[in-house]
Amino acid sequence: MSQSTPQPLSQTPVANTDVSLLEGLASTRAIRRYLNEPIPEAVLRDILFAATRAPSGSNRQPFRFVVLSQGQRAAQAKALIADSAQQFWAEKRQNDQYDKGSGADPDSPKSRMARTMQHYVDEFAKVPCLVLPCLVRYREPTPMEGASIYPAVQNLLLAARGLGYGGVITGFHGPVEAELKALLDIPEDIFITCTLTLGKPQGRHGPVRRRPLQELVFGDTWGEAPAWAEDPPGTRYTKAGPPPTARS
Repeated sequence: MSQSTPQPLSQTPVANTDVSLLEGLASTRAIRRYLNEPIPEAVLRDILFAATRAPSGSNRQPFRFVVLSQGQRAAQAKALIADSAQQFWAEKRQNDQYDKGSGADPDSPKSRMARTMQHYVDEFAKVPCLVLPCLVRYREPTPMEGASIYPAVQNLLLAARGLGYGGVITGFHGPVEAELKALLDIPEDIFITCTLTLGKPQGRHGPVRRRPLQELVFGDTWGEAPAWAEDPPGTRYTKAGPPPTARS
């Protein structure tokens, strides 16, 4: 029996998922541990299609995505950012004293985060897929320019969640941006906005932990929540937040 020829992606609709939009919004975690398996091209197509449906100022769509899965250049780019990530985390781990205080307790959130980050940077060069979201600047840099690319990045992560994958945003590319641009032929005037890794999670997604709604949503007076700002049943919380010197 002869095998059927796969249908071209240009004739293949975007996959349906069992994850509702609101469920995805409330359960898309930062995924830093991946199974050692590639992401199928059809899945990458669907994820990036969703990313490119995002809104942007005047619908100019100044976002571009460099998607690196396999191949020599992809391996070189991953290794380059991996070195940067390992150096960054080593300094942060020491400066923020991740191994002292509550970090000395192997069961503490601080200790668990340190283990997760160490594993992430140690294995960075092996991630199934590395995405570099880039901004094509058409005017001088402004504090608001991210509004035309970061919604696309969030679309990408939500689409990955719906299709059984996951990822996380980092800035590990920063110290090696010039080398990355030279390696990948990215024009000098293009802004690499972040580094995003993708793969099949070793663990799972689930309800995220955040601060209570009443601490984050105000009515007509700063610091005072409206009466309707009540978390739904089953909401899970975190004590994490901005530094004490930041305005609450």
